Amino acid sequence: MDEKYLEQLLNRVKSGELNTEEAVKQLRKLPYEDMDYAKIDHHRKLRTGKGEVIYCAGKTQEQTASIFEKMLEFNQKVMGTRADETTYQAVKAKVPEAKYFEKARIITVNRGGEEKPQGKIVVATGGTSDLPVAEEAAVTAEFYGNNVVRLYDVGVAGIHRLLMNTDKLEDASAIIAAAGMEGALASVIAGLADCPVIAVPTSVGYGANFGGLAALLTMLNSCASGISVVNIDNGFGAGFLASMINKGR
Repeated sequence: MDEKYLEQLLNRVKSGELNTEEAVKQLRKLPYEDMDYAKIDHHRKLRTGKGEVIYCAGKTQEQTASIFEKMLEFNQKVMGTRADETTYQAVKAKVPEAKYFEKARIITVNRGGEEKPQGKIVVATGGTSDLPVAEEAAVTAEFYGNNVVRLYDVGVAGIHRLLMNTDKLEDASAIIAAAGMEGALASVIAGLADCPVIAVPTSVGYGANFGGLAALLTMLNSCASGISVVNIDNGFGAGFLASMINKGR
């Protein structure tokens, strides 16, 4: 639930459109609303500054669409991650202004108007195969009002590609490094940049990569300073954290 909703509720009471009893009924939905299959945390934005995000994988299309619709009663902006095209179509049927970012697998709705992007977050990948995770991070950061610079396919197997683009690392508030295989990209970037680096191990790689575990262990054991590591393929978590760093909260 955002401040704009509370302001609107108060104005409706003042104008007589809504009586006190009806207003209290709506406020009873704090801190969450029970939909049987989901308990929606309307209060999260007031607590943390950011509204709840819908993880779409594993939910039915109807469940996801209904959650979007319900959340938009209390929030101006709502995002869903790990969504496929059919889920998007179900959401769009209920919420026509919904947008779908195919590479990122993200659905967004913004009824609050576009805010001016702030700062600079760089999203870098080791290879093109890391793009789905990187795009999840980039679109997440953009959704939360950050300028994002994409620097893709600059892995250590051809390190000159990164070294020829170090100017793009300048003035960044945070850098997200998404890489599979051995996951060395984050260490190299942290040795070049003067800002926090968020390392994202991806599940890209051959057998002994163990679905991203090899990259995760490399990043956790990095000798470079200023690196934080999120879970395997967690582009959303990286984008969210980078936004908090960039905005100082």
